[in-house]
Amino acid sequence: MLKTNAMRILDEHKIKYETLEYAHKEKEFINGSEVANLLNKNPENVFKTLVGVSKTKKYYVFMIPVLENLDLKKASKAVGEKSISMLPLKDLTNVTGYIRGGCSPIGMKHSYKTIIDISSLMAEEIVFSAGKIGYQIVMSPHDLAKVIDCDFKNIIQ
Repeated sequence: MLKTNAMRILDEHKIKYETLEYAHKEKEFINGSEVANLLNKNPENVFKTLVGVSKTKKYYVFMIPVLENLDLKKASKAVGEKSISMLPLKDLTNVTGYIRGGCSPIGMKHSYKTIIDISSLMAEEIVFSAGKIGYQIVMSPHDLAKVIDCDFKNIIQ
């Protein structure tokens, strides 16, 4: 099994997690609902990692269930900004070190404030990208909070 940077960080912190793999073509983006389906997981517990940027060029990470949409007003309020816009896809790799479909909240180039939708706390475990397309991490949202700077707030539409 391939070890991603996110997995190595969890190992260093001795945090319990599982990994899942799904079939994919190299660098081919698969949307979150397809990932949930391929893994036979409830999409309410499979999270996507989104990156937003403020007018002052501060970056923020938002994790929401794959079938939901980020509410930019709630997201802005959650991080104390007047407004947030989605990071242009062309900037994703430069800002995070990850590509679309393989963006993990763990192990980005820099540590960004992360807001995880509060619905995650209703699940024992959530599933999210391990930092490479085709690889997912399964772990407790409480354990995730031990390795990233995050808060749990209502940020979906």
